[in-house]
Amino acid sequence: MQCSVSVLRWLCLGVFWAASLALAQPSQPFQPPQPFRVGVAPHSSARAILEMYQPLRKYLEQALGQPVEIVTATDFGEFARRMLKQDYDIAITTGHQARLAQTDAQYIPLLTYAAEFRAVTVVANDDAVKAVADLRGKPVLGLSPASLVTLWGEHWLRVNEVAVDLRYISASDSVARLVLEGQAVAGFLSMANYQSLPRAMQARLRFLVVGEPMAGRVYMLNHRNTKRAEEIRQALEGFAQTPAARDYFAKYKLEGYRPLRSGELEAMDLYTAAVRQSLR
Repeated sequence: MQCSVSVLRWLCLGVFWAASLALAQPSQPFQPPQPFRVGVAPHSSARAILEMYQPLRKYLEQALGQPVEIVTATDFGEFARRMLKQDYDIAITTGHQARLAQTDAQYIPLLTYAAEFRAVTVVANDDAVKAVADLRGKPVLGLSPASLVTLWGEHWLRVNEVAVDLRYISASDSVARLVLEGQAVAGFLSMANYQSLPRAMQARLRFLVVGEPMAGRVYMLNHRNTKRAEEIRQALEGFAQTPAARDYFAKYKLEGYRPLRSGELEAMDLYTAAVRQSLR
């Protein structure tokens, strides 16, 4: 097939014009890697949580090769809502919300802490309270309507048919302080949070009741990271072998990581149903 000079000229002009347009386009700006978001349930103040998880953040940044953010929320309910909206790449939260993440948002359980998780009811040493019946009609403090220790405490009160004036406080150290100040007769805490209180404060408190072991803080992986699950699990296990991790586990009495036991999250369904209801 023969092409005329005119046709060839137009073809050449077209190629030149297309190339000129391509060169005129601005180059795409460099896009930094998206941060890997680790959400931590607000079991303590935001300041304390950010400090607590700095060693993990630094290790994961190196292991995963991308920025890592530690974030929390104003209360357990808000944390659960963000978790269900897939805001976190990893959610670190107590067993009832971990089960909610698994059943309602397809998060994948990775591991938990080796230390037992127990909820406790604390009262002041010098208070006259001796039994659950002594709490009837009096102010009692929980962390938030969606926190595991609060739901455990409410269940304990219902079983014992004791109605109280239940109030919610944002941080565990505030619960202990208000009990010691006489603004409430009792408060619900986790054993781990009690053990993190200053020794002088611990010495002025006593346990009215100590609950049975439950699934504590669980690392839940967002399903969008399924292909990286083994890489992330190995990064967490690698962190556990570092001196920084050993100091972290010792300071907060966590005893390291362990796999979840069969049925451990399923056993939280009673409390999971309660937190699901509280979010409606």
